[in-house]
Amino acid sequence: MASSWWPLIRLLPKKTNLTYVKFAGFAAFVSIALCVASLVSIFTGGLRENPIEVYQQAEGSPVARFGAIMEHGFNLGIDFRGGTSMLIEAPNPIDQEALRALGNSAQEGDVEVQGTTCRPANAPPYCAILNFETSPNQSATVEEIRRGLPTVAEGARITNVDAVSAKVSEELFSGGLMALGLAMLLMMIYIWFRFEWQFGVGAMLGLLHDVILTLGIFSFFRIEFTLTIIAALLTIIGYGINDTVVVFDRLRENLRKYKKMPLGQLIDLSLNETLSRTIITGCTAIFALIGLLFLGGEALSGFAIAMLFGIICGTYSSLYVAAPVILLWGVRRGREGGEARAAPQPAR
Repeated sequence: MASSWWPLIRLLPKKTNLTYVKFAGFAAFVSIALCVASLVSIFTGGLRENPIEVYQQAEGSPVARFGAIMEHGFNLGIDFRGGTSMLIEAPNPIDQEALRALGNSAQEGDVEVQGTTCRPANAPPYCAILNFETSPNQSATVEEIRRGLPTVAEGARITNVDAVSAKVSEELFSGGLMALGLAMLLMMIYIWFRFEWQFGVGAMLGLLHDVILTLGIFSFFRIEFTLTIIAALLTIIGYGINDTVVVFDRLRENLRKYKKMPLGQLIDLSLNETLSRTIITGCTAIFALIGLLFLGGEALSGFAIAMLFGIICGTYSSLYVAAPVILLWGVRRGREGGEARAAPQPAR
């Protein structure tokens, strides 16, 4: 006979009465302090560079110069620094760890290994891409890697070698930053049309909070910043706005139902009513990402770190940034009608 407390989800309280707004001021102070610290690390390269001098020495448009400042704040991967990309094909499975070790022994710079799909269809069934920093003696490096390929996979061979210039990498970095900015702007416009402008501002501040803190983690701890991190940040924006929309939708519904309830109390009610959904969704994503972090290998570790930290920040910002910000401007109540109701009594 199944136990009365199984599944374990039943142990969670069905109704909570946490007072989020009460701690909104303290949470705002902590968030602002962490965001300022993150921005200082990003724009000063961890206090290693003068951002004004970097801007003056950079070339191109203001956006490109802005990107040049941020480049000094991160440990950029080969995707953004430029280097050499080598396509390797083999009729047998490729040992990616052995390939990475081979690349490290052939030259002193960073090495990245990615599994990929072979094209065309009649190519050998196994392919991998080896990226490494361009060395002064490029031909000797390629030849040393070619000689060591039998230790990686039997019958492995190099089919293509491409070089990516630093100029192209700088444009790629600036393009990634513009993509993040555009994504947040479009999200704010969506929230504005879906709800009201106050909700849009709250959502934008929440997204900025999540992105800045995640970037700050990568800048402060010098974790390698690659294209997969840009993909993770875009995913964090989508996750954060999804969680915020759920909270805002419940808040709007309660605004119609309880027209005389103080706004702070109404925000607390809405957050408590959506808390179980927030916890379950967040924990499900975090459990999957923990597995990815420990079992996904070096190529996906940065992505997993960004997603883990971003989801935690996104959950926090939905509770203590996006919703409490609405208190600063207030909202119109009962615009679409609805019968006023008494405030629900706290659970005893």
